Amino acid sequence: MKKIIIPLLVLILIIPLVLGQGQQRGQQSGDGQQTGQGTEGETGQQVQTMARNTTELRQMIQEREQEMNQSMQGLKEELKEMYQNQNRVRLAVHALLAMENLTGGIGRNVSQIAREFNNSVQATIRAEERIQTRNMLMKFFFGGDDQAADDIEQEVNRNREKIQELRRLMQECDCGEEVKVMLQEQIQDMEMEQNRLQEMAQNEKKSKGIFGWLWK
Repeated sequence: MKKIIIPLLVLILIIPLVLGQGQQRGQQSGDGQQTGQGTEGETGQQVQTMARNTTELRQMIQEREQEMNQSMQGLKEELKEMYQNQNRVRLAVHALLAMENLTGGIGRNVSQIAREFNNSVQATIRAEERIQTRNMLMKFFFGGDDQAADDIEQEVNRNREKIQELRRLMQECDCGEEVKVMLQEQIQDMEMEQNRLQEMAQNEKKSKGIFGWLWK
């Protein structure tokens, strides 16, 4: 009986400290999240200027990538890595919106899917940030954040359907070969990020913790 009571007493004493540290880290990471969300807001404004040709499109993509890298200055290392990964999709969104006039009749449909992806990025960033900033003691005792992992998996499943639609639209694109190649590049980047998110969510669910068996 003592073997059970003593760990529970220790746990009761530790939990308030752990939760307090978690809230503090959450507030600190919120600054990083605002940086990322500011970047997303800027995306919506800048892509209203459509590229007139592929040369201009590549230049717009390059400039946007530089802006994203600058916006990550000062972030903690784990958050910087997270944004670098998710910026792959943000950059693809920027490109798809900017090439609307270059993709002929499918342009508006592609842009609509891109905007939906942009909303998804904001959702996966919030979930991934919860995973990356989860207190180590909480993870040790209770395992990973299953809710955050579920949120990511739901977004990934929806995004895979959007990627399939983009591939279908690409086949119908009455545009030049270079535009198709650039469209394919954005789709591949989106798909790679979904694979990474899926793997991360699965690994998070595998982390059970010492007391995870109580409810997992």
